[in-house]
Amino acid sequence: MSDAIKPIGMPKWGLAMTEGKVNAWLVEEGVAIGAGDEILEIETSKITNVFESPVAGLLRRKVAAEGETLPVGALLGVVADASVSDADLDAYIEEAKQAQAAAAAAAVPPPEPVLVQAEGWSARVLKLAPETDAGGPPLLLIHGFGGDLQNWQFNQPDLAVDRVVYALDLPGHGGSSKTLNGADVAALASAVRAALAAIGVERFHVAGHSLGGAVGLQLALDEPKRVASVTLVCSAGLGPEINAGYIESFIRSDKRKDMKATVEALFADPSFVSRDMVDDLLKYKRLDGVLPALRTIADAVFAGGKQATILADRLAGLDVPVQAIWGVEDKIIPAAHASALPEPRRHVLAGAGHMVHIEKPADVNRLIGEFVAFASG
Repeated sequence: MSDAIKPIGMPKWGLAMTEGKVNAWLVEEGVAIGAGDEILEIETSKITNVFESPVAGLLRRKVAAEGETLPVGALLGVVADASVSDADLDAYIEEAKQAQAAAAAAAVPPPEPVLVQAEGWSARVLKLAPETDAGGPPLLLIHGFGGDLQNWQFNQPDLAVDRVVYALDLPGHGGSSKTLNGADVAALASAVRAALAAIGVERFHVAGHSLGGAVGLQLALDEPKRVASVTLVCSAGLGPEINAGYIESFIRSDKRKDMKATVEALFADPSFVSRDMVDDLLKYKRLDGVLPALRTIADAVFAGGKQATILADRLAGLDVPVQAIWGVEDKIIPAAHASALPEPRRHVLAGAGHMVHIEKPADVNRLIGEFVAFASG
């Protein structure tokens, strides 16, 4: 009978997530749901996000109550055909709770980022790998201006199911060193190459968000034989337009209210921005060397309120597969920049803004995974 009952468990969005709070159920018991339907709003210490059902069927029981905080993997609800008895559902739920308690007791701590001494800087790098490595070039994830490797928390674990995936903090960002050996796109690409050399990566796929997209594309242009594919996520480097007001506000904001209003511009749905997200950004900006580094990078990359490095006209001569993924409501870099890529290689997603990989992680992960598989042959 248990095969007829499908569990819905608390998701794990990034390695740092250990528990989540059920803010709201978006569907009622007794309603048929499909795989991918938005069924729950879940709040973590980093962000509030909508959870899409991993299964299809009749939602028979809401196990988790609104307002309840539960560990990753905890049973939130169950899907089952109407023919399954309430007694069988009760037995299944009790068994699942006991199994969750046993799993929590035996849990292995997740991998932690490490500091890698690259040429001229210290890079914070997080490596995730599948239990059985399928081989092939690893995937490198590069965040955008003012971000860090945690920006990929909804993507890196899923993408690492069948290949090694690295995420790193650019110079001046996250846990990496705050001193810069040059601040333009070419210099940042050079720093990333040094980090890759330090961890022994020769050939790789790259997915870059915003500024990280321009850095990833620069890597491919500099050394096309090393780069297996490039995924540009709301990427810089494809046109001159940039929301210079956002860049300036991000650097200048030093109070929670101002920073919250600034960061909300990154999302189509501002409710994604949690208090903890804002507090973490303010803490990061108070670290020694951060503000000078951000200012130096902004002055080099976004000089005069425009993007200083435009690489779109070099795409035609690049012998590396490139795709673009954008949020149609991007308020930082216009979604029209995706038109630098031909129709089959550009994907503009509704209901998402500049942080499309956070707002639409399932779609973005699928597009990256399929493209990497295609490029790998």
